[in-house]
Amino acid sequence: MNKPNVGTFLGHPKGLFLLFGTEMWERFSYYGMRAILVLYLVDLVEHGGLGFSRADALSLYGTFTMLVYLTPLIGGWLADNHLGQRRSIIIGGVLMALGQFALGTPHHFVEGFEIEMFYIGLGLLVCGNGLFKPNISTMVGDLYNEGDHRRDGAFTIFYMGINLGAAFAPLVVGTIAEKAEWQYGFVAAGVGMVISVIMQLTFGKKYLGNIGIVPAAKLAQQSSESNKKEPLTAEERDRIKVIFIMGVFTIIFWAGFEQAGGLMNLFANEYTDRMIGAFEVPASWFQSVNAIFIVIFAPIIASIWVKMGDNEPTSPVKFALALVLLAIGFFFMIGATLQQGGDASVKTSMIWLIMAYLFHTLGELCLSPIGLSMVTKLAPLRLASLLMGIWFFFTALANKVAAFVGSFIGEGNEAANNALAIFSGIAITAIVSGIIMYMISGKLVDWMHGAEGQHTDSVEEKLEEELEVTAAHEGVSKQHS
Repeated sequence: MNKPNVGTFLGHPKGLFLLFGTEMWERFSYYGMRAILVLYLVDLVEHGGLGFSRADALSLYGTFTMLVYLTPLIGGWLADNHLGQRRSIIIGGVLMALGQFALGTPHHFVEGFEIEMFYIGLGLLVCGNGLFKPNISTMVGDLYNEGDHRRDGAFTIFYMGINLGAAFAPLVVGTIAEKAEWQYGFVAAGVGMVISVIMQLTFGKKYLGNIGIVPAAKLAQQSSESNKKEPLTAEERDRIKVIFIMGVFTIIFWAGFEQAGGLMNLFANEYTDRMIGAFEVPASWFQSVNAIFIVIFAPIIASIWVKMGDNEPTSPVKFALALVLLAIGFFFMIGATLQQGGDASVKTSMIWLIMAYLFHTLGELCLSPIGLSMVTKLAPLRLASLLMGIWFFFTALANKVAAFVGSFIGEGNEAANNALAIFSGIAITAIVSGIIMYMISGKLVDWMHGAEGQHTDSVEEKLEEELEVTAAHEGVSKQHS
């Protein structure tokens, strides 16, 4: 593969920073849209919204985010077999930009067809996401030769791009949408996507050479063809059992965590006192909190694991801890609903939400050894793609479960009581699941048969792990060899 020789920046190929920018602006587009989607759906028609009920809005949001995790399976196959990664990124980016602009079409331009235009926009976003999302991270790895010590550092930089885009987007898009019009917010998200595409079209040839041009499927088929018909060994069966067991618990974790863009977004909008002096904080701004906390706490968590050395918890124990931290986050949401006292007109303190997001983020950071990286370590080579697809399905299902749970919120004073029941139910489920995970963690490690690996003494490698968890959740984790 021809790697471009155009010099380095900060010790890395300049192509890395092109991919960094491309991904950052794409994440800006996606997270900006996601931050305002549910708020737009439930807003009154006379205020520029679509007038959905909360239950319908959350159900649609769950279906949309579920498809966001499923379509990369199709998009990745198309890129590997037909389009190549670069062409997939361009086509996907254009479709996503068109989707954002469709959502941003003023209602008076499409009077009588607002809902149809909205669904066209969502459909374009889902299809474009499928082509764009799975391909950028593989190109990051292709910038480096096998064994290049800079490769892990490159992914650390790349993951920072994801979190910068996720943190920045709700602040910009949310402010425009809530202070001006919803449609302007979607247009702003679309502009971010256009910037991403223009960067690739303008600088791709110079800084990426022919990386990502040729579909990669034939090489992969040749390397695994001889292993296709071999029966599974006992060790492989044990490792596959671990993937499925962890998959059940990952559904529970993300079903709670993903209340952020749905139910907790509505709670911030309708039941939270967002006034700071004379300024009202846009509800969508709270969607930035998770990414900001990741940037702040990832280095701290990485240092803690390194200092623990051989006493560092195993992956299943970290997962158990993550579930407990998720539950603690929902205890703060229980506190918020208790402050309401069953009266939906009472506004609660912003501190409740911020503390909930803090503990949810700490839980997410405990998942760094899990997710896609775990699947790549445990899955037999000849079943890696299938099991990766199943893992994506677990995450997709979690998003739909999250929406189903949140849809019981109801309206009026009933909503205040229902919120208490929902948050309590999630907290109890998470704690019980965490206890079960802790109790079976030893057996799961045994079934991994050494894939758990050695603990590293490198803070840099640990930091890359902590930042990778966000990317892994989104399906853009690096390919482990």
